[in-house]
Amino acid sequence: MYVHTPAVVTHAVEDEAFVVRVSGSLDHDSAPLLEEACALAEDSGAPRTVVDLSLTDFADSTVLHVLLAAQRAHHRQQRKLVVAGPFHEVVRRLFDVTGTAGYFTLADDMPGALGS
Repeated sequence: MYVHTPAVVTHAVEDEAFVVRVSGSLDHDSAPLLEEACALAEDSGAPRTVVDLSLTDFADSTVLHVLLAAQRAHHRQQRKLVVAGPFHEVVRRLFDVTGTAGYFTLADDMPGALGS
């Protein structure tokens, strides 16, 4: 049985990357938190943004929309966006079922995301 856990989104600069960390369940109600953090990342000027979803236990298509918009914005700025795991099964399935896994740079963990 799925248990909704409130989403928490934080951000910081680490190793010359703007890191957005997400924990809990991301859905329509909490997607604006991620959208705001991604907008800050776009404005930060850091050469790379890493979105850490390793503690995210649920994500829906609203979140995917936010990540796709962030990816397009980073691409326009010629900056890199990396989405880091390890991914919960539900989150991995979101990328796989929608066919968007190839649109992102996905990293198995934060060290891989910071080094990729």
